[in-house]
Amino acid sequence: MWWKFLILLVMAWVCVGAWIFPAPTPVEFNADVFRIIYFHFPLAMATVVAFGIGMYYAVKYLKTRDLKYDLREMLAARLGIIFCILTTISGAIFAKHTWGSYWNWDPRETSIFMLLLVYAAYFALRSAVNDPDQKANLSAAYSILGFVATIFLVFIMPRIIPGLHPGAPKPTGVSEGSVISFSFKTAIVLFPSVLAHIGLMLWIYMLSIKIASSGKEYENV
Repeated sequence: MWWKFLILLVMAWVCVGAWIFPAPTPVEFNADVFRIIYFHFPLAMATVVAFGIGMYYAVKYLKTRDLKYDLREMLAARLGIIFCILTTISGAIFAKHTWGSYWNWDPRETSIFMLLLVYAAYFALRSAVNDPDQKANLSAAYSILGFVATIFLVFIMPRIIPGLHPGAPKPTGVSEGSVISFSFKTAIVLFPSVLAHIGLMLWIYMLSIKIASSGKEYENV
């Protein structure tokens, strides 16, 4: 129980710390919008962890053929999609106030959209197969490949293709207009926020397992 209280305390600190320190950017125009990094980046990391948990249980299922691991894999993927959508929304808010529109087909925006499509296809696959064992087998294989795609789309693709997003190579003739400055003050808010968001995701995940395991939900997924 103590760790739940700790998550609550850390989240409270993040909400306060995000505003008591200067905005984490040297950019003067609309600098306050950069404070969204304290929520946007942790949501993205929680997304990766959720999809990683899905891959872990996919491997466990393939080793044991125990359908309880298929259930846990599916719940992790579903939670990952929720956090991925929240990441997309928070990123769109940043884009609107920094680049002028909610969606610009920047490589980072494109990669997150592709990631949503990857896992939307995962659930389409599950809904198309009725036999539980076949569904579990196909889902497990897809989940492993889906996590490989996650690593590429989140950590690699946006850093090798020129784009507007902070951290991406800039297109020729485009100045650096969205810079995140990393300092001690940024770190003492951002790192706890990452841990708190991952902890919150794991808390929701454990509750999801309890609810699904005690009910009839598995029959319909």
